[in-house]
Amino acid sequence: MATVLSVSGSPSASSRTARLLRQLDAELTEQGHQVVPLDVRRLPAEALLGADFGHPAIVEATELFARADGVVIGTPVYKAAYSGLLKSLLDLLPQYALTGKTVLPLATGGSTAHVLAIDYALRPVLSSMGAAHIVQGWFVLDRHLAVREDGSLAVDPGAREGLDQVLDQFSGALGRSPLLSVAS
Repeated sequence: MATVLSVSGSPSASSRTARLLRQLDAELTEQGHQVVPLDVRRLPAEALLGADFGHPAIVEATELFARADGVVIGTPVYKAAYSGLLKSLLDLLPQYALTGKTVLPLATGGSTAHVLAIDYALRPVLSSMGAAHIVQGWFVLDRHLAVREDGSLAVDPGAREGLDQVLDQFSGALGRSPLLSVAS
């Protein structure tokens, strides 16, 4: 199947966004995809903030994007925009780092007032980076994500239904060529 890069743009070590992504990673793996997780918060801050394109960790992250067939981008929403941590990484990638790739944008946030952050803040950046196909994104309210005592994540059934739909769209789009995605 496809190689999927799963990018968490959350700065928090106990992030519900990252937990949600890792849960979706397991589901994509069950569907036969090879999933490679990337937690941006683990990249060196000095490389991200200093725009050190040649730093080995940034070079490696760039290579992960190049090898991926599809990319899942997950971010918490702060002040109606995706995280600055994610922005720092995206700014260091080549201009067309997403050329030919299928992308699934996901966001979490505390209020429905932030739901448009995917379409008005994140989607334009992903598009400008050459994504062949950006599937419908999905926004999950923080209150619909609960961390269980064992560390696993419980997702509200309504939010889960929407996640299942966009994950199916993403997985299905990975099986199509970019030309077919543009034509459909």
